[in-house]
Amino acid sequence: AMEIDVKKESLSSMQQLGVEMTVRYGKYLNLLKEDAENGLCFVLVNCEKFLKQQQRTVVSSLCCLQERYAGYDWFASSIFLIMSGDRDRTLAFLQQFSRLLVSAFLWLPRLHLSIHLPVTTVEYGIHPVYFCSAHHVEMLLKAELPLVCSAFHMSGFTPSQICLQWMTQCFWNYMDWSEICHYIAICILLGPDYQIYMCISVFRHLQQDILKHTEA
Repeated sequence: AMEIDVKKESLSSMQQLGVEMTVRYGKYLNLLKEDAENGLCFVLVNCEKFLKQQQRTVVSSLCCLQERYAGYDWFASSIFLIMSGDRDRTLAFLQQFSRLLVSAFLWLPRLHLSIHLPVTTVEYGIHPVYFCSAHHVEMLLKAELPLVCSAFHMSGFTPSQICLQWMTQCFWNYMDWSEICHYIAICILLGPDYQIYMCISVFRHLQQDILKHTEA
């Protein structure tokens, strides 16, 4: 997308709010400069245009299956911060990264309406991260942390719901920035299955708190 297209392109209210939060967080971490907001908008618009080339048309009343990805792109924002607000380096990385299998699991908008998924999978509106990564977290949790697994069943929530929230947001608002960077780096270097191990590790770390809340 050219500069002139970015100015014409209107981001959704969800994206605008996400941009504000990202820039505020980036300045708090001393990673971004004053003009960072325009750079991030440029990245997000380019990502949409780039990913749109590999999307199929689906007629559905589901909000999540409209032309534009319903949520905010937390992964692209994370890379933008890692690159210290350099929009060109961010886009160059994302273009290279999109060729890797792990991009399907770390970068959720990557598979939105994707031609790489079966039509039936796309029509269900359920992201592969939910029925792959989150499902395997539940299986491992039952074997590794049976008490935590039971606590979730008693609460009426499923661990997969919580994990999907964590992974969609790249653990923003849950981990410190250095840990978020470690999460992204580990999954890229060692493979997408480490996304599952990371969630199990967090549940193990929170086990005593989870059991205490269950008793209360």
